[in-house]
Amino acid sequence: MSLKVYNSYTRKKEVFTSITPGHVGMYVCGPTVSGESHLGHARPYITFDFIFRYLTHKGYKVRYVRNITDAGHFEEEGKEAEDKVGKKAILEKLEPMELVQKYTNLFHWAMLQFNCVEPSIEPTATGHIVEQLNMIEKIIAEGYAYEVNGSVYFDLKKYAATHDYGKLSGRVMDDLLETTRELDGQQEKRDKADFALWKSAAPEHIMRWKSPWGEGFPGWHIECSAMATKYLGAEFDIHGGGMDLQFPHHESEIAQSTICNLHSPAKYWIHNNMITINGKKMGKSYNNVIKLTEMFSGNHPLLTQAFAPMTIRFFILQSHYRSPVDFSSEALLASEKALKRLWEAYEVLKKLNPGTEEPATDAALETKVLQWINEFDEFMDDDFSTAKILANMFELTPVINGIKDGHIAANAIAGSTLILLQKQFKIYLEDVFGLTYVTAADDETLHGVMQLLIDIRKESKAKKDYATSDKIRNQLTTLGIELKDEKDGAMSWNM
Repeated sequence: MSLKVYNSYTRKKEVFTSITPGHVGMYVCGPTVSGESHLGHARPYITFDFIFRYLTHKGYKVRYVRNITDAGHFEEEGKEAEDKVGKKAILEKLEPMELVQKYTNLFHWAMLQFNCVEPSIEPTATGHIVEQLNMIEKIIAEGYAYEVNGSVYFDLKKYAATHDYGKLSGRVMDDLLETTRELDGQQEKRDKADFALWKSAAPEHIMRWKSPWGEGFPGWHIECSAMATKYLGAEFDIHGGGMDLQFPHHESEIAQSTICNLHSPAKYWIHNNMITINGKKMGKSYNNVIKLTEMFSGNHPLLTQAFAPMTIRFFILQSHYRSPVDFSSEALLASEKALKRLWEAYEVLKKLNPGTEEPATDAALETKVLQWINEFDEFMDDDFSTAKILANMFELTPVINGIKDGHIAANAIAGSTLILLQKQFKIYLEDVFGLTYVTAADDETLHGVMQLLIDIRKESKAKKDYATSDKIRNQLTTLGIELKDEKDGAMSWNM
């Protein structure tokens, strides 16, 4: 069965055929590192991690590019566009690049906890200012952008007159022009819907670069077009991200890249759906934004306990990536129990002896087991249906446990079928789904080791041996373990 993916651009499932046989170019919009990653960020990066893993499993050589937005992600509102990084740097009293490094490190740490594979290339917006300027100059030369007071805007009305603007997001250009809000300080645009490619920097603006139009900083959309083009070419296979990026970000990318490269950037557009919390969209106005460190520590009023990263990953895998997912502590508790049950069955399965190649003694069971196993590949090839694979695994779990307990004869299914079952569980649970599991014994050992390190660190601090104390904390940080000094002199840790 050929792999089929749902293409957001055409709104239908299509057989996946890479532009270059055996190779896949995939670009995924990365985080804006002006703050700590939250639960909503977990879904796209886990989603495109298992897509990356599955394409690799199918034999493709994948170049996975995921950017870091460390400048230019601003909202075109107010008297002056505010760069999110620059604004947060002032609030935290840090140099912008110091702030960027802090939150980039935290993002990488969170991805490590989720067992996400590192992208092939992780470019930054600030590292590609030259490429963005070159692209803007080309768009101006083609007559689709204009400069006003040191800022450059994309002429959306002109573009839409000859191109299918709005196809990805389903927006109608005439309606867009009518419904766009009037914003203070935006009178310099020819049309309200025009978006910024480059913004002139006010005197107090920290992050700024020289350009042919004066000192300023890039718009949010241009950075992805520039970096995707540089590392994947004028046209590549997959562009991914959350559904919330379809408009205006991805729609703007298509427009920019089409003018610059004479081609829409991606062959397939893949978007994951959102995570809601108790039925509400996650947002500051609802006071329901849960940071990933809060998820792992349980330190949030909406959480009843701490949840391990693998529980969250498993929770996301239990739904199709294009379906909305409603988060609650109850749902996470159910996922925690389900993952434990499934992984215990997997540990049992690994120890079962396939025995001889004799035919199965229970033909009906053999047929069911083979059907469930063979559907793994079918479901994954049908637009990455992870939830259906997990459902089949839970159908197989009582069979595995039944053989272990003696309720089902060891030779009820053929030895070759048992070997295939072991192989497919390994491939999907570990290699494709990227799941791991800490057993109770492992967890007890970890807590014992951590307590020992905490005791040694306390003794070091009491002796004013700060070199040893700092070394323990720093080494643990590199391993993804955060050690905190509490006000009362106690120490706590979380992963």
